[in-house]
Amino acid sequence: MLQLNLNQLTPSDFLSIYWQKKPLVIRQGFKDFQDFLSSDELAGLACDDYVESRIVSQKNNLWHAEFGPFENYEHLGEKDWSLIVQAVNNWVPEVSQLIECFDFIPRWRFDDVMVSYATPGGGVGPHIDLYDVFICQGSGRRRWYVGDKGDHKEFAAHEALLHTESFESIIDVELFPGDILYIPPGFPHEGITLEESMSFSVGYRTSSAKDMISELADHLIDTNAAPQQIRDPDRQLSSGSGLINASDFVRIKQQIFNTLDDTLISEFSGCYLTRSKCELDLPDVPFEFDLDYLLVNIKEQNLTRLGGLRCLYFEESVSEGIFYLNGEKINLDEKYAQFIPLLCNNQVLTFEMLKPLLKHHDLIESLLCWLNLGYWYFDE
Repeated sequence: MLQLNLNQLTPSDFLSIYWQKKPLVIRQGFKDFQDFLSSDELAGLACDDYVESRIVSQKNNLWHAEFGPFENYEHLGEKDWSLIVQAVNNWVPEVSQLIECFDFIPRWRFDDVMVSYATPGGGVGPHIDLYDVFICQGSGRRRWYVGDKGDHKEFAAHEALLHTESFESIIDVELFPGDILYIPPGFPHEGITLEESMSFSVGYRTSSAKDMISELADHLIDTNAAPQQIRDPDRQLSSGSGLINASDFVRIKQQIFNTLDDTLISEFSGCYLTRSKCELDLPDVPFEFDLDYLLVNIKEQNLTRLGGLRCLYFEESVSEGIFYLNGEKINLDEKYAQFIPLLCNNQVLTFEMLKPLLKHHDLIESLLCWLNLGYWYFDE
């Protein structure tokens, strides 16, 4: 089983000293690290319509980027290019082991695991990311340069590539299999492959306030929430027909603030944060497993949550039986509230974990429904 080794640091130390503050090299963060898939398997994923992928290459000092799906790679040569595939955790179940190693950071902050294969000289150029990332070196070697946060000028090296101008390195390091480089948002960096290599980047990001407010507006429309209008039976005489006076301004603000109560914000953010940004490996039509199938197999096999499926709950509402699954609010009976953390906090459910559920018929029926939707599956 994959285990994270922070060397002299505890997870608490890491969060207080480095998280969103400064980059860190973790030598042999994963001992005896093995790639979760081969370069050929990664290339095969990038041939699929449902998978987000791109190839970044450089030739004669000019940068190029093309987006998948790809039919072949014969035109690329043997150096100076990288294949990048997003959300590999949605398609390769073994990658969940990597995510679990960083679960001292809550899953609502997790974005995806991006995997890249690169030939010698390959990279995506010097750039700045707006998210936290743990770059885990797989097979091969890659050299990384990281600069300090500051006023770095950015420019379009290609219509699909935003680069930053040259920077002074505060980290200049060669990563070997099992090494990890943590980079917070805003720090310029560049990786250059020294030999054929694979890297696995565990990314954490949040949405901008602009994006969240835009999505919230859609949520209000879709759910017909907050239909209340301003009432002002105590209106006083206005000194000007074009004036919005102080008391009216208070009414306007109050209408907006009253709309954004805890219930609305939790329901919106729970649905929003559990939507996968990339395609999930779900069946085209639901399965038709029956209750007997579930009860027989639950004793013999582990029940595994689908890669990329998001499942979250709020501390304030979990006692009411509320949690959020794949963009939907789920309401269980309050008596089942204790089982919600079990479902949301564990990628794999064993029979011993599930045994207390078996005496609750309606809860088992819900589990069967999620099994048929492909949200959980038996790991054979």
